[in-house]
Amino acid sequence: MAAPDFSIMETPPFTELGLPEPLLAAVQEMGFESPSPIQAKTIPLALTGADLIGLSQTGSGKTAAFALPTLARIDVDMKEPQALVVCPTRELAVQVCEEIFRLGHKMKGLRALPVYGGAPIDRQLQSLRKGAHVVVGTPGRLLDHLKRKSFNPKNIQTVVLDEADRMLDMGFQEEMEALLAALPEERQTLFFSATMNRRVSRLIEGFGKKAQLVEIERKSLTVDAIDQSCYEVRQRSKVEVLSRLIDMDPPRLAVVFCNTKRLVDEVTEGLLARGYSADRLHGDITQQMRERTLTRFREGTIEILVATDVAARGLDVDDIDLVVNYEIPHDPEDYVHRIGRTGRAGRSGKAVSFVFGRDIYRLQTIEKFTRQSIRRERVPSQEMVEGKRADVLFQSVQQRLEEGKLGDYQTYLDRLLEQGHTATDIANTAITLLRESTTREGEFIAEDKQKEAFAGERQRSSWKDERRRNDSRGERPERRERFDKKERNNSKGMTCLFMTLGKAQHIKPGDIAGMIYRECQVPDGSLGKITIFPKHTLVDVGKEIADDVIRGLQNATLRGRSFRIDHDRGRPDQRS
Repeated sequence: MAAPDFSIMETPPFTELGLPEPLLAAVQEMGFESPSPIQAKTIPLALTGADLIGLSQTGSGKTAAFALPTLARIDVDMKEPQALVVCPTRELAVQVCEEIFRLGHKMKGLRALPVYGGAPIDRQLQSLRKGAHVVVGTPGRLLDHLKRKSFNPKNIQTVVLDEADRMLDMGFQEEMEALLAALPEERQTLFFSATMNRRVSRLIEGFGKKAQLVEIERKSLTVDAIDQSCYEVRQRSKVEVLSRLIDMDPPRLAVVFCNTKRLVDEVTEGLLARGYSADRLHGDITQQMRERTLTRFREGTIEILVATDVAARGLDVDDIDLVVNYEIPHDPEDYVHRIGRTGRAGRSGKAVSFVFGRDIYRLQTIEKFTRQSIRRERVPSQEMVEGKRADVLFQSVQQRLEEGKLGDYQTYLDRLLEQGHTATDIANTAITLLRESTTREGEFIAEDKQKEAFAGERQRSSWKDERRRNDSRGERPERRERFDKKERNNSKGMTCLFMTLGKAQHIKPGDIAGMIYRECQVPDGSLGKITIFPKHTLVDVGKEIADDVIRGLQNATLRGRSFRIDHDRGRPDQRS
């Protein structure tokens, strides 16, 4: 049977590709109307039994491109492995096996089995003894079963190397060569890869028989509307930085990509613990749960979807504002496919990547591959996040006042006014309560320490410069600093109080101000600057009320934490 001339051929319907009736019925039931370019070119050629090389980008439909012709050659009456699919990761192996089940569910008695490392081998041994027509697995575990003789390859007619370039990049060359050498010589070999490099070419030359090339023209790599940036973040700080970015600019929908199923679970649990609406997608999620999760995500019930690359295939949602590479993908092609989830339908989008250590080099490879630069950003501080939240709160209150939407709470206001509270105190307390109810408790991370060290170094440099200037005019900077502080406090009538609460307890200036006004009943304008350090806070208050504030807060707690407050007596090492 001669292969068709694809150069003059338009995309035909599935019914003209030569597939048997059970596979056509399954395809029609799954809702596929016409094949993708890689499917239209690959399936007729593979049905002839020829070896081929399929070059196409991720998400082009290549799983069905090799699964359909492979299933067409299966004899379900023979309870022996007849087809082998080799994948680089367990997630991809599970995904491919699920796709084979769906495409072959009209073939009565068809059995497909995924085998991969990290799972109990006893169950896989039992399943192999029962018989499987198609075996899908990772190179290491397949070679293990081959050595145990639990996998007999004598009846293998078709072998598929899915993402061959990626398997070579991951160091599976020896395992792949050992597997291919153990298979029957009279077999069909299908190589699928996103790129064609020298190592892939050598593998094909060594184990393929005049393999024919099927190449799909690559679409545009990135979309101009996508704003690409990266943050240098340690692994243990990533959830907190992700939370800050979401708080700074809340997206309608966001997708967070991880490289492993385990990390997907960890990130999802971390986001849920912080109060975000999030859910997960990975290879161990059942198809029913996957469809339910995707439906909730499209409806906006879930705002953040955490997923692996394989699990996110088929995700087609236009309203995704933010894509986060929680981990940099191994393949630049995967990066392109990830960020392509946003910036659709004429909308703008953001793509953020977290990098650390050697990830910088992978990021440079991605920049060369996409021919676009990725902007470096500094991790936003807790103060920046709180400032943005305060701005949003102010704008919301201002808008309500301008629109006259004041609400029907006059009775409560009258009762509070009758008890002697001023309108300013009531408004201040209400806004404080609103901020507390909508503010997420932040976490102090290593990146914050770096910023403080950087700021401290700059401060020390400025002190050195000041010392040089003062020495030149015969004046010591320490005396000048004490004099300036004394003059400032005297001119403003302020004195400084010291509190044993700081950033480590996630305390904010608004929390302290609200507590003092609420507990001590001080007049408006009694507070000055509030400076929060990692383990303590300095508060400027009016001199005439300083002792009243100290007495009023002796037994007070802030966010459930007790503390000490007294007059500031100098450096931290001089305080009692």
